[in-house]
Parts: sequence; C-alpha cells; structure tokens
Amino acid sequence: MGRPQTIDEYIEGRTGPGRELLEELRALAREAVPEASEAIKWGDPAWVHPSGTILFVVSAHTKHANVTFTPSTREAFDAELTGFATGKGSVKLPYGEPVPGELLRRMMAFRVREHEDDGVLWM
Repeated sequence: MGRPQTIDEYIEGRTGPGRELLEELRALAREAVPEASEAIKWGDPAWVHPSGTILFVVSAHTKHANVTFTPSTREAFDAELTGFATGKGSVKLPYGEPVPGELLRRMMAFRVREHEDDGVLWM
C-alpha cells in the first residue's frame, strides 16, 4: 500500500497501542474542534480550520505519537507540559501511558482561538 490518502487509512496502517492512541486522539480532536476538517498533510493526519489553515498534526512513531501545534500554542502550555518531551511545537505521547485529554482539549481550543483572534497561521 502507498502513502495513506485518508486518516482512516493512516490509522488502519497501525497496530496495537499506536492504533489505540491515534483513535483516541482523533475522537478528542473531533470533540474539541468539530468545525475542523480532516486531511493528510505530509503523510500524517491533520486537522484544518475552515479557513484552510492547519490547526494541528498527529504523527505515529515506533514508541510514541506526536501532536504538533504551532510553537506559540505549545509554549503557552509549557508549565503544564513538564512531564512530557516536547519539540518546537510538538508534544510526545508515549504508547501505553494515559493521554492527557483535558490538556490536549485546551491546547486544541487555544490553537483555534490564536488562529481566529490573532491570525496565527501554520509554521
């Protein structure tokens, strides 16, 4: 099979805890940003604002998944992310550990607001 064309195909291509975590993140995103559309960007699942701007991207790796926001969104939650490995805009979620759903939900809502209110685009 080639590169996934849909988020369904992306998730179906995973097994075990990776697949479970992706399904959980997808459900969380649908609840937190119901107005966003789903798309594959750079081979990974992305949630896109109705304006066309990417809100965040999820990527699955061997032992973890990343949720990548803008650096400004990630930085706004630095104090709450001390227990997680982070990158420029990303939060690493190890498989087999609880998903910080409430925190991610607030980060997703913050990302929508920073785009709609402050015009922050994707990186």
